[in-house]
Amino acid sequence: MTSDRMTGDRVTSDRVMTVIENAHVVTVSGDEHPGGHIVIDGDRITAVGSGPAPEVEGAEKIDGTGCVATPGLVNAHHHLYQWASQGLASDSTLFEWLTTLYEPWSKMDAEVVAGAASAGLGWLAKSGCTTASDHHYLFPKGRGDLFAAEIDAAAELGLRFDAARGSMDRGRSDGGLPPDEVVEDLDTILAETEAAIDRYHDPSPGSMLRVAVAPCSPFSVTRDLLVRSAELARAKNVRLHTHLAETLDEEEHTLDQFGMTPAEYMDSIGWLGPDVWLAHCVHLHDTDVKRLAETRTGTAHCPSSNARLGAGIARVSHLLREGAIVGLGVDGSASAELVPLAGEMRQAIYMQRARYGPTALTARQALEMATLGGARCLGRDDELGTLEPGKLADVALWRVDGFHAAVDDPVVALAFGGTPPLERLLVGGRTIVDGDALVSVPQDEVGRRGADAHRRLMRLAEEVL
Repeated sequence: MTSDRMTGDRVTSDRVMTVIENAHVVTVSGDEHPGGHIVIDGDRITAVGSGPAPEVEGAEKIDGTGCVATPGLVNAHHHLYQWASQGLASDSTLFEWLTTLYEPWSKMDAEVVAGAASAGLGWLAKSGCTTASDHHYLFPKGRGDLFAAEIDAAAELGLRFDAARGSMDRGRSDGGLPPDEVVEDLDTILAETEAAIDRYHDPSPGSMLRVAVAPCSPFSVTRDLLVRSAELARAKNVRLHTHLAETLDEEEHTLDQFGMTPAEYMDSIGWLGPDVWLAHCVHLHDTDVKRLAETRTGTAHCPSSNARLGAGIARVSHLLREGAIVGLGVDGSASAELVPLAGEMRQAIYMQRARYGPTALTARQALEMATLGGARCLGRDDELGTLEPGKLADVALWRVDGFHAAVDDPVVALAFGGTPPLERLLVGGRTIVDGDALVSVPQDEVGRRGADAHRRLMRLAEEVL
């Protein structure tokens, strides 16, 4: 399947009616329905409520007994290509990790990205993810169409995809971290980003594919790139994304270069606002927290990656208390090896409580971050993130019987401890996971592609040593 066909029509052409019944339905919009039902017509939810479902002639019936139904999870930040480089620089800080991994990453080609994206997206689907945003910011010259490779992978698996076209224009010779061979010049970046928007971005209702503009980070791009990228995104009416305030090293860098914290710097160049979401935001000052809330700038919280790299614990409870938008992200698999998106709910809860006390983050707040919060980060909360009539039929059905039945509260059973088995995952009404196994593409095949991508990247890297 080609990427150009990845639109809302993909899941509505067969017009299937589906009824989920006898499940504990958590709408995330405020209501819960023990023994409830969800009625789906094509790619949209038409009814949600308590008790038996209305009779729908010809509908597929899914028995949700022993299950909790939630909105499909939204991964607000990822780097799919990194599936091919897991386990490397395992005891490094962010900057050490980056300088180590830029070398093999500079050799990746479209074949590596295709396999890594297929495995990464398959793993996300198995952890309840129906919408994934990926931030791809390395484009080594002469290595094929890397952006198309991940878009095609998402289309094949049937996940809703927000592709963030990243970029870097500040290599080592200009005081940046990345090697010069993986950075692009400003004109090329702007031209290629605009071309990606024109080719792939689908703003229509129910869209399966959208594109964002995403310079990598304040320490790998120039001020000109940040300013021009914001102008391009707003002219094209697409969203803006970047990394921010991930480490104290980054704060020292921006203070030295600009005399401002990372958040103050981005604010000074027009990079805070309701069309922007930022990854990590670990090291925020009180004024930064308030400013993100005031400007309705989203944050993609990545607790496992931040812990793996020793970056710190983001002030999520403070952001939520101020009314800021917060979603969850896995981040790249090379800094969060085999981390499931559902598991980030537990990580977020436990890390906030470890630092701020046992009331810092609840199970239901974490679920909201993983669903509606992520949808808000991506500007899609009008269609995603809650189970309500008129919303897209992106639904996760989790088994909370068996071992998990010892926990009376099904949301606590989902968010605490080990993630329950995923009984069914629907994207626009289409089944992607069934019986805890990926079915849109054979699960074993997807796993093999990821392993092949790793071996290929390591071989390509060794060839130039």
